Amino acid sequence: MRALLIGGTGTISMAISRLLIEQGWELYLLNRATRVNDFEGTNAKFITCDINNEDKAKELLKDMKFDVVADFIAFVPEQVERDYRLFNGKTKQYICISSASAYQKPLANYIINEGTPLSNPYWQYSRDKIACEEYLMKMYREEGFPVTIVRPSHTYDERSVPVGVHGTKGSWQVIKRILIGKPVLIHGDGTSLWTMTHNSDFAKGFVGLMGNAHAVGEAVQITSDETLTWNQIYQIIADALGVKLNPFYVSSAFLDACSTQDFRGSLIGDKANSVVFDNSKLKRLVPGFTATTRLDQGIRKSVKYVLEHPERQIEDLEFDKWCDKVVEALNNAVEQVNK
Repeated sequence: MRALLIGGTGTISMAISRLLIEQGWELYLLNRATRVNDFEGTNAKFITCDINNEDKAKELLKDMKFDVVADFIAFVPEQVERDYRLFNGKTKQYICISSASAYQKPLANYIINEGTPLSNPYWQYSRDKIACEEYLMKMYREEGFPVTIVRPSHTYDERSVPVGVHGTKGSWQVIKRILIGKPVLIHGDGTSLWTMTHNSDFAKGFVGLMGNAHAVGEAVQITSDETLTWNQIYQIIADALGVKLNPFYVSSAFLDACSTQDFRGSLIGDKANSVVFDNSKLKRLVPGFTATTRLDQGIRKSVKYVLEHPERQIEDLEFDKWCDKVVEALNNAVEQVNK
């Protein structure tokens, strides 16, 4: 079986690439030759190209056909329209990576399956993913384009520790605050439900959909079945670090109102909502699928990796100062009210 991954070296797609190699797929990666060293000694082949350069991509791919093409870096409708032009008639299955954040916000039912309506007035990212899905399903219905939609939720790997509220440079500054005992911002009161999925588990579900005729024309979510509160998630991180957690609770609306970041989208339109995923459809399509990495196990691996790799410890002093200001402002407010 021959697969082309557009991207193929990110948090989600790296685990898929590794599993495809392990299973003996003929694997091609179309990207700007990032992380080539990670594939030394494998049969993976790189097609060096920026996919946004459609003319160059068309030239490089002109004599090639694939069993599966999966695009991990298509975010807006124009990009999936480009993929349709490039791969219509050249693949037996095209997989678009959408997002579980596209599901209805606010939710009418906290249990989510593929029949949950798609609607997110809070986040442009999610609305763009919805538009991508709509275009591709239109091409499936009208032109027979063999599309499969995959909706991941919060997927992580060993290279960073997943958290809820962080700055633009990743999660390290939050981990550092936990390590040194500073107050750590947790949205809401920490009791909303959330699901995090290790990329190795996501890869098992994804590869099971590849070349699967029953998945064509379908949308499928891939997540763990483990659901935890944000309080539990942050406590797992602190336990892995071997320190005491100092939580500081802030409403998502307040965080959005006083931040230059898009917390309206990433919190109000996503993480602030309680979600429980029903993966029955995935398990019907991929019999035997089970997510086997518990969050505490995955977090320990992530913490160990980040602490052992200084290049992953990216300081974000602006975010750190902002956290301190939020804490100070709310503590001052409490003092004023109690006078």
